[in-house]
This record gives sequence, C-alpha cells and structure tokens, in this order.
Amino acid sequence: MSERGYGDPMRICVFLSAADLDERYTVPARDFAERLGKGGHTLVWGGSDVGLMKVVADGVHESGGKLCGVSVEFLADKARAVADEMIVTADLAERKKQLLEQADAVVIMVGGTGTLDEATEILELKKHGHTAKPVVLLNSAGFYDGLKEQFRRMEAEGFLPLPLAELVQFVDEPGEAMAYLESVLSPA
Repeated sequence: MSERGYGDPMRICVFLSAADLDERYTVPARDFAERLGKGGHTLVWGGSDVGLMKVVADGVHESGGKLCGVSVEFLADKARAVADEMIVTADLAERKKQLLEQADAVVIMVGGTGTLDEATEILELKKHGHTAKPVVLLNSAGFYDGLKEQFRRMEAEGFLPLPLAELVQFVDEPGEAMAYLESVLSPA
C-alpha cells in the first residue's frame, strides 16, 4: 500500500467488465464512480474506454476524480484517449501486477473470466501475506451470490487459512463500499 497521509486521496483499483451491460450493473457502477470522483480519489482500472469500464471512468472523471489506466499492448486500441496516467504493459500478468502496485485498495465489480482471474489472484496474494490491501466485492444485483456462498463453504470446510472477512469484504451497495474503504484507509 502506498504511504498516504491524513486526508490524502485514495487510489482505488477496480476490476470490472469491459462489456456493455444493463442498468442493474451500470447504475451501481456509476454511483460508486461518482463517489470516488467526488472524494477526489483516483480510479486505477484496466484503461479501456468501452463498456462498464467506460461508465466507471466517465463517472470518476466527470465527478472530479483522477484516472490511472493500465492497459495491455493487444488492447491498446481500446484504451481511453484521455487519462491522467496511462500505463501500457506487454502482457496480462504485468498488467495485473501494475494494477495492484498503483492502488491502495481493490474493488471487484461485475465481470467475466478476466475479472474473476484478477479477483482470485489478489485474494491468493492476501492469503499468503503478500499484500494487505483491502478488497471489496461489490455484489450488484446479487451477481456474486453464488461466489459468496462458495467462499463461505471454503471457509467452513477449512480451505481458507484466514477468515473470509480478512480476505474480502462483501457489500451490496456502492455507498457501503466507499464507507468501508474510508474506514480502513483513513488515518486515525
């Protein structure tokens, strides 16, 4: 985690889909983005200017936040043209590494296999003590109900060496996600 002083803005990595999705997912994503932007925080995201990634980047930018994109060479044609920072990596492994290095915390929104890959990688890093960054899973429209239940089963049957609550915070609303991040990242 970067060294943040009192009142310093947060750098929040958001893992999410680049697909065009309906309002069950775009409305909460936009709400979270606006909260992030109004707080003067920085969005660290996959850099794409399409789908849900565009919705979130637009919401942060229009609300006064900053944008730090981390794209990959083979997706450079989908990268947002205007961002405060844009990092282009050679491959997906380096992209994930850069996303995590650039952020103070991670929020997981709805997505497909790429989002799930990013989410499980950070949880694995936390499990092994390689990061202490807070991770929040925003369960919009119950999208991750099945995954939440699977994690609970893993915990109950001894597959997790740490309590689930130490790995990831599940929330249903964007306001809960921001409140949690502010509570764990704000200096005392």
